[in-house]
Order: sequence, then C-alpha cells, then structure tokens
Amino acid sequence: MSSHTQPTFERTAGRLSATVRPVPTTPRRSTLLDRALAAHVQRSITDSTVRLELWDRSSPYDSSRPSVGDLVIHDRGTLIGLAVNPDLYFGEAYMAGRLDVRGGLEPVVEALTRTTPLPTSWRARLSRALAVPNTLSNARHNVHYHYDLGNDFYERWLDRELVYTCAYFERPDMTLDEAQEAKLDLVCRKLQLHPGEIVVEAGCGWGALAIHMAKRYGVHVKAFNVSKEQLAFARERAAREGLNDRVEFIDDDYRNVRGMFDVFVSVGMLEHVGLSHFRSFSEVVQRSLRRDRGRGLLHFIGRDTPCALNAWIRRRIFPGGYTPTLSEVASRILGPAGMSIVDVENLRPHYARTLELWSAQFETAKDSVREKYGESFTRAWELYLAGSQAAFATGWMQLFQIVFTPRESPPPFQTRAVLFDPKAPS
Repeated sequence: MSSHTQPTFERTAGRLSATVRPVPTTPRRSTLLDRALAAHVQRSITDSTVRLELWDRSSPYDSSRPSVGDLVIHDRGTLIGLAVNPDLYFGEAYMAGRLDVRGGLEPVVEALTRTTPLPTSWRARLSRALAVPNTLSNARHNVHYHYDLGNDFYERWLDRELVYTCAYFERPDMTLDEAQEAKLDLVCRKLQLHPGEIVVEAGCGWGALAIHMAKRYGVHVKAFNVSKEQLAFARERAAREGLNDRVEFIDDDYRNVRGMFDVFVSVGMLEHVGLSHFRSFSEVVQRSLRRDRGRGLLHFIGRDTPCALNAWIRRRIFPGGYTPTLSEVASRILGPAGMSIVDVENLRPHYARTLELWSAQFETAKDSVREKYGESFTRAWELYLAGSQAAFATGWMQLFQIVFTPRESPPPFQTRAVLFDPKAPS
C-alpha cells in the first residue's frame, strides 16, 4: 500500500471493508522532528528489544544491541499514531499495510506484550465506564460482526468440529482435533453428566459441545445462540447425526433463558456479556439451576487484574467484549446467584498452544482468505491471532474454568481424580 493513501474502515455485513482517501505526502527522508518522535517511541519499547525503523531506513535503535525483530513504519501519520495511542494505532497501521513487522509477527508481538505495562487504575476504570452496553440489539450485532463471517471462513483454520475455544492438550503431541475433543470431554467430566438430565448452554458456537454432551452422555440440551451462521451449521449437524430429539438449538439471547435445568454451561461466551450485564447473567444462572442437585461450568478468557480489552481488538475484532477477573465473576455473578465455587482451573498454556495451531492453519489458508475477504481483513486476523497467542504466552490473558453449584447442592465430585480417570469414583 502506498504511503500516500490511508484506508478508513467500515463494518459491512460483519466484515472489515476499506475505502481509500488521500493523506498528506510523507517526505522521502525523515526530518529532525520525525527522528525525535521515533526516538520517543523507541524508548517506550526498548526493553522489548524490538527495533523501530522509519520509511527512509533510519532507526533510533542502538545498533550494538541485538533485536528480536523490526517495526517498519511507512509514513509520518503512523509514527504519530504510535506515539499518541499505540494500543489502537499499531493494529490500525498493520491492518492497513502502513506498518510491517520484520522477524516474525508472533515473536515481535510477544516481545512487545511482555514489556507492556498494565494501564493505570484510573485509565482502566474510565475505559470500563465508557464501554458501550451489550443491550439485546447490540449483543446480536456484535455476535453477527464476529461470528457471521461465513462458516467457510472458520472451516479454513479451525478443527473439524469448529470448536472456537481453548483446546485441552492431555498429551503434548495431540493434534488440534484430538485436543478439542479432549476439552469437550473434560467439560463433561467436570459436570458429571448423567443420562436423561437437562442441560442449558448459553452460547453454543457451532454446536460441538451440545452434540458431544447428547451423544456421549445421553443428556438433553437446550443451546442458546444469536449467530445465524452458527445455528444453521449446528442444526444441520444435529439432524444429520439423528440428535434432534436430544438437542435443541434456539435462536435467542441468554437473557431469555426460561425453565429449570440440572446443568448450566457456558464455554467462551462470558467474554461477550460485558461487565454492566453481569447482574443479568447472574439472574439467569440463579433462576435456571435446580437447587437440590444443580451444577454449572463457566469457561472464559479472563484477567488477573481488571483491564479493558485492547482498543484495537474492541474496534475491529470483538466489539462489546470484556475479559473479567476471577474476583469479578465470583462477586458479580456467582455470589449474588447463591452459587458456591467448587473447582477452578487455569488452562492458559493450553490456549497459547491452541492459538499457535490456529495461526499455523490460518497461514496455510491465507491466500484463499485474502482472495475472498481482502488484504486488510487478512492482515487484521493474522495480527489478532498472533496477538492473542502472545497474550496467553506472556500471562496477559488467562483461561479459567469454574465449576459451581447452588449452595444447597452437593459438589459434583469429591476429588479431582475423576477429571483425569473417568473410571475413578466421583
């Protein structure tokens, strides 16, 4: 992309599209002011050993130090953006081809992530306060924006069952298909499912968990989702496997769940609820679970410290998203719902590995993705996957699984042995 043009992006039918408008021409040689600004940006990332390079190949980086890779800036506007708001403009510039990475995208992004400080408390609180609420209409729009890109897009780089959440690598040599199936079964073992029980699933993706629970454990599942593409795929698969009498895929928001259930499960959906709607989620959990023998599981991307999602991720990838801490889930959802936490596990290394495999498969499919969706879309998803892998590898993000029960209910297992050996007594 020429440094004489700058893309502006719109959301169209759930995907990223670009129009081009002219920007001031950047001189071939950097000025003294350009180099001073570059030195300022370089100082902010020096500990990462990532080298900054301007459009005329000049660099403020200490040439005597080894570097993990380079950020190559193609125009003055990008340099100013990185100085003013790097959280937003790094992604915007990479997506537009106004910034390139030399030395491997994931290693460079990981190096930058390791040395990025957490936002100050007042900035974190302000960012959360300014978040757009996930009303019923906003939530449906946000899901449509990310998940209704076309099932064929996700089929290019996910596993065979389209499981778009953290896999579980019981063995390091597991394939992605094997690890995703292991994750589905781990969830079922934690919930100690019994034939004939009724399960409600809040956010079901392409239906893999609901079908796994029904087929392998003989339960009846009501699965809620507002993604048209995912629901169509899930319903077709359930019909093909003869499970329509045991799995019902419902086109509705989690807030409209009604009825009493033995089990409540949500895998990879809590991140889309938004902090301001945790009370609504809590009320659904409270009214849905049987008090005598109910139990539930939440599987979600989380944080150690309260912090809003990266600004570029919120704008381009996950509008309305928020990754909560364990304390926020305990105090705002489970505690008010009268639930006791039975078990907590952090699968962070498993998600880093999952994202590594997704990125590798996306790289293989990149040409076909570019042909259908365009260059800016492809670069955005390439950066999103690499950045997410870096976030889990460095501990910026966590992946929590929480098992809980109503206070009156017994825990589903007495020891964790049953989680590793299905034949162990529960």
